[in-house]
Amino acid sequence: MEAYTLTILFMNLLLVLSNIHTTLAAVSTKNYKTHIKTVCSSTTYPQVCYGSLSPYASKIKANPQKLCNTALSVAIKAARSASSTISKLSKKKGLTRSEAAVIKDCVENIKDTVDELKHSLKEMGNLGGSDVQVKIDNIKTWVSAAITDEGTCTDGFSGQRVSTTLRNKIRVIILNVARPTSNALSLINTLYSYS
Repeated sequence: MEAYTLTILFMNLLLVLSNIHTTLAAVSTKNYKTHIKTVCSSTTYPQVCYGSLSPYASKIKANPQKLCNTALSVAIKAARSASSTISKLSKKKGLTRSEAAVIKDCVENIKDTVDELKHSLKEMGNLGGSDVQVKIDNIKTWVSAAITDEGTCTDGFSGQRVSTTLRNKIRVIILNVARPTSNALSLINTLYSYS
């Protein structure tokens, strides 16, 4: 009977400890999400920032480098998706020459965006040493260039005969890349600002 009672007590203790661990993990994740929400409030698109980064809260924790890496990864994923979607538009039947040319240029611009964001993410992984500021400046330059490439895509419509439907589709696609890219730059500027 005594062994049975000890077994029951031990099982209850394990259950309580398991519940405490689960509760602490949930509290930690909630705190990390609060941290992300606070940091995202300084970005141009805070809701997009929080919505795209909060699922990674337990990975990011309160680590600025992990936060920036994740923000860049989110932007890269959005840019790859945009590139794929815009490439599919180029195969659409009935495009005018100017529409096909605009789409082709846009696909090239978005590919450049992906490359610049990938360079930035790689450089974020190499921070350290005495040249941290140079690396951060390079990252900021590449992310800024990515934003410029995104804008160049939609600027390509100027003076071109492009249907309103196609123009609007591409603008929405580009906005879905521009917002997380802008947020990534904002986070990098905020978290890695040196006097």
